[in-house]
Amino acid sequence: MKAVICTNYGPPEVLQMKEMEKPKPKDHEVLIKVFAATAHIGDTRIRRADPFLVRLVFGMLKPRKNLILGLEISGVIESVGKNVQSFKEGDKVFGLTGFCGGYAEYICLPEKVKNGTGEKKGMVAIKPNHLSYEEAAVVPSGALTALKNLQKAKIKPGQKILINGASGSLGTYAIQLAKYYGAEVTAVCSKSNFGLVESIGADKVIDYTEEDFTQSETKYDIVYDAVIKAKPSQCQKILTPNGVFLNNSRLPKMEEADLLFLKELIEENKLKPIIDRTYALDEIVEAHRYVDTGRKRGNVAITVR
Repeated sequence: MKAVICTNYGPPEVLQMKEMEKPKPKDHEVLIKVFAATAHIGDTRIRRADPFLVRLVFGMLKPRKNLILGLEISGVIESVGKNVQSFKEGDKVFGLTGFCGGYAEYICLPEKVKNGTGEKKGMVAIKPNHLSYEEAAVVPSGALTALKNLQKAKIKPGQKILINGASGSLGTYAIQLAKYYGAEVTAVCSKSNFGLVESIGADKVIDYTEEDFTQSETKYDIVYDAVIKAKPSQCQKILTPNGVFLNNSRLPKMEEADLLFLKELIEENKLKPIIDRTYALDEIVEAHRYVDTGRKRGNVAITVR
């Protein structure tokens, strides 16, 4: 099979296409023919070894041999292990890879999440029926992260939430989920993205190039810094007495029930993925280069099939 290997830490050019052996599923795994993946900021951070912790996990001087990036995928199950009961050949699925493996024509993932067993982590569910493979692929990581942040804050109807980085992957999902929970949303992004964030539910907008949202006179019940660029101390002054600051840290564990909940919202047209650009797998360098600019709107999809 064809796969994209991260040969070193550094710029997008360290990603190289290589021919590799097709994986075989273990008894508890499914073999997925990958139709789409994503150029996720998490993939670019591993590629750049930023933060330094990446080196402790994937290799100090260079990535471990044949490291395939790719946090998110969608595709079709080609075969299943003998103990698999939830899926069958031909099922259309989407899910998380457990940090790596999406930039390939095939991937094996466990039927169920088995944390603490030494097995490769992953999370797989049946794809929302009306989404394309590219649309489904961009859902798992961004939408789950936004959801777990809002769950951590115990968001309630009528609360005011400010979302910094509102036009990115996490931000666009957070806006829609916050509106689902009945909150009033203030979106912080560039003026060029006002139309996008308003189209998915933002009640108010702030142009970060013209206004420092941390100096706002409005008090918020939740401040969600989706792009991790503000300091908690800076945001304290715009929080209500019992307000909560979020920045993707110390989140509750992602559960399969969460992914199924998101699937339900999508199928009820209460949540939709936003795709900025789509690249082919052999354009992965260009895709990462674009994500590195920090200007993407929503998500960047990769067509693998």
